[in-house]
Amino acid sequence: MTRQDVFTWIREQYGIEADYPFADDNVSAVFRHTTNKKWFALVMNIPKSRVGLDGTDFTDIMNVKCDPFLIGSLIDNVRYFRAYHMNKEKWLSVRLWDGADDEQVKMLIDMSFGLTEEKGSRV
Repeated sequence: MTRQDVFTWIREQYGIEADYPFADDNVSAVFRHTTNKKWFALVMNIPKSRVGLDGTDFTDIMNVKCDPFLIGSLIDNVRYFRAYHMNKEKWLSVRLWDGADDEQVKMLIDMSFGLTEEKGSRV
């Protein structure tokens, strides 16, 4: 699943558009709940080396909130990483590329959406 696939899926699934809250960065996109404004996904384009991958080029990653028990079993340092630039116990970085498993990425977005939504509300 690519960056654009994620943007399209979140728009279709939740009716939420990307937000670009960083004044000096028009690439990093935040997806947040319309009610409580909490983030459930952050998509960034970072140097591969920042997550331990070889090469000097950039890769798209998405941070999602995740069940801490699941994080340890997912991390493979190829597709899934300890969260880049966020709480590593509760957030997971997912590499977005053509080789990413679409259904698993969607499941992780859904989990993050559920973990960050207001209690008692559902889209």
